Amino acid sequence: MTATKPLPTPEERQAIREGVRAVVSRFGDDYWLARDEDGVFPREFHRAMADAGWLGITMPEAYGGAGLGVTEAAIMMHEVASHGGGMTSSSSVHINLFGPHPIVVKGTHEQKSRWVPRLISGEDQCCFGFTEPDAGLNTTRITTFAEKVPGGYVVHGQKVWTSTAQVANKIMLLTRTTRFEDCARPTDGITIFYTNLDRSKIDVHRIPKMGRKAVDSNAIFIDGLFIPDEDRIGEEGKGFGYILHSLNPERILIGAEAIGIGQDALRRATQYAKDRVVFDRPIGQNQAIQHPLAERWMYLESAWLMALKAAELYDQGLPCGAEANSAKFLAARAGHDACWQSIATHGGFGYAKEYHVERLYREVAITRLAPITEQLILSFIAEKVLDLPKSY
Repeated sequence: MTATKPLPTPEERQAIREGVRAVVSRFGDDYWLARDEDGVFPREFHRAMADAGWLGITMPEAYGGAGLGVTEAAIMMHEVASHGGGMTSSSSVHINLFGPHPIVVKGTHEQKSRWVPRLISGEDQCCFGFTEPDAGLNTTRITTFAEKVPGGYVVHGQKVWTSTAQVANKIMLLTRTTRFEDCARPTDGITIFYTNLDRSKIDVHRIPKMGRKAVDSNAIFIDGLFIPDEDRIGEEGKGFGYILHSLNPERILIGAEAIGIGQDALRRATQYAKDRVVFDRPIGQNQAIQHPLAERWMYLESAWLMALKAAELYDQGLPCGAEANSAKFLAARAGHDACWQSIATHGGFGYAKEYHVERLYREVAITRLAPITEQLILSFIAEKVLDLPKSY
């Protein structure tokens, strides 16, 4: 839970949109298509967002950030995702918003002073080593181990789906410092670090994937990485609790991004339906074209209302687990369906890269899979909201 933050006024919300749009609109479809083709990290976009101060929107003012809430961050990321960059543009900056939250929540003043300003300025880029191939969403079963030695820890282990490890110079790393079988509770014995990504001890392998090519995902292999004591965040063995602070905001932001991508695709489909003439009439005059697009609009707008509700609850310090998870579920479905309907509206041209909607479809797909599956969200709602027996 977060400290209560005042909710932004309509004028403040519009100012955020216009400020973000002024940066994002400088990078058009050709730029994002090129990144989809060459897989090069969008450094120019990342630098432009850093220079405009957007990487620090949720960071404390004392360390150079804006100190704003999840509501403002959701508005920002919705706008970032709405201009053709999809999850590539979103992920290149999203990682800065709540990924480093354990530093803000549990870091010392010295650690925050050392780390946060460099993240805000874009001098440092961070990747996150949390997921493991044999643990998946069951974080308590990670096996990457940090052994205590004089002055710090030595780490051995493996992580997967570590985004931006090709370009990052820092890593936030979740490890065990007590083995699972030796803990009283499954969530005990997990420790979190933020440290240099030492490539002499961390072997990084890119994972070829369906979308978001320019924001790399990787399998990493850690062999004897030394982490000094001063790079441990909070108490040893308490790391699982620290990462919980960022889970609901992450779901809300992913939802906002999925909605933005879906609305981008819907705009393209609507314009094409107006322009494309077949049998001497625009195809948008046909109800078989109109009705699916109208339905997609309704689902996207409904998901956005849920995302805003979740964000506002979080910013007021109120429980928002059901709303945040529901927002992610509804937004990912709505965004995915809107992108597919855009392809269908374009017909054969929807399959062509020239019209960009096939790329948006590939970009939005990840929102249905990560950071939590639809099935786990449904189980959460069934148990926590409907009071049904736990199923797993």
